[in-house]
Amino acid sequence: MSLKHILRAVSAAAVVAMAGSASAAVVTLDFEGIANQTAVGNFYNGGGGTNYGVSFSGNTLALVDSDAGGGGNFANEPSPNTIMFFTSGAAAILNVAAGFDTGFSFFYTSSTAATITVYDGLNGTGNVLTSFNIVAQFNSNCGGDPTGGFCNWTAAGAGFAGIAKSINFGGTPDQTGFDNITFGSATPGSGTIPEPASLALVGAALLGLAASRRRKA
Repeated sequence: MSLKHILRAVSAAAVVAMAGSASAAVVTLDFEGIANQTAVGNFYNGGGGTNYGVSFSGNTLALVDSDAGGGGNFANEPSPNTIMFFTSGAAAILNVAAGFDTGFSFFYTSSTAATITVYDGLNGTGNVLTSFNIVAQFNSNCGGDPTGGFCNWTAAGAGFAGIAKSINFGGTPDQTGFDNITFGSATPGSGTIPEPASLALVGAALLGLAASRRRKA
């Protein structure tokens, strides 16, 4: 089993951080807006998405859930419908030229164990600021969306001192996916956006509350 459905040409990746001077501001990247089978590359570095000054190695791609018309063999992703993964090489590398601080986190699904390493130099060089392991858990205790083999998404992250400039995601090609990569926090953002219907219900509730207060006045 792999993150890609058999006979589907797919891949995924996208990662993000923040540009400008390094700060403790929290930024969450959810990979939405990157087409299925498309290299993340400079999408977050002036290439179409928000320009955070973040670039990715060429083997990092975006993968869209098959439920949304893509080829992704995954389910229950924290922010539908796009994730990041890599298809070749030793790992996916994320570079943040301006650097970031405080912490780093994400959600992941993986059929193999891996080590994630944060460096103070570009391209996985320099001093190691933090390093932590993730475990194989891709199909453990799954519920909800039934149409995806990689259905368990687990939060992972760590705080660190110093200014980070790159991340080596480790893992195994086509066997480890990432979503909601968050900079400035050891706890990943949910990336959840209320559906339009939910927003309408919230608006109706607020209008009802305002009307009730007017009547009491």
